[in-house]
Amino acid sequence: MPGLRRGAVSVGALATALLLIGAVPASAHITVHSDDPVRGASDAAVMFRTPNEESHAATVKLQVFFPTDQPLLGVLVDPHPGWHAGVKTAKLAHPVATDDGTITDAVSEVTWTADSTADGLQPGEAADFVVTAGQLPDSPTVTFRVLQTYSDGHVVRWIVSQAPGAAEPQFPAPVLDLQPAPSAASSSHPMATHAMTSGSKDRTARNLAIAALGVAIIAAWLAAAALARRR
Repeated sequence: MPGLRRGAVSVGALATALLLIGAVPASAHITVHSDDPVRGASDAAVMFRTPNEESHAATVKLQVFFPTDQPLLGVLVDPHPGWHAGVKTAKLAHPVATDDGTITDAVSEVTWTADSTADGLQPGEAADFVVTAGQLPDSPTVTFRVLQTYSDGHVVRWIVSQAPGAAEPQFPAPVLDLQPAPSAASSSHPMATHAMTSGSKDRTARNLAIAALGVAIIAAWLAAAALARRR
């Protein structure tokens, strides 16, 4: 995939300003989020929120390694002003069947590189690097590995997985939590319930009306019979 073109400096400055998260504390980590965190969701934006934890260097490169055992399908890289992106793909050990056919390869790595140190993330800044996934995996969590490179050559490896019940590691790998997709039965249940309730109410009203009419007819017949006997 060709690198993304560099945006205007003013646009890059504006984007950075919009994503500025004040003074980033020393404990800030790279995290991953989605605008549609549902298993199997389509066209979901996935954001890698990246803080600069250095006080005298800029973040100039971000390498994100995607899992191929829980692949994100149809990944497209969103433009990031002042940076260009490179994409690598890999063959899947287990191809994924979709409505559009069987997918045999998926994105395995995306690398964002700043066009210059001035375009990088400066101390105290943070920004979202975004991709759009054609389809998220059908799994409760997705773990990524990230390498963050600074202008002074320092590389921070966000690759350590947290063991269940253990304390958070110093450089945890970003984990995307995904919610179960709503089932067709549960999504249609409210409407079905409403239809059944409305139908039941209509039938009950008709039955009551018929019963009332029958009672009135019987009462009129009995009154007429009683009057005839008296005469």
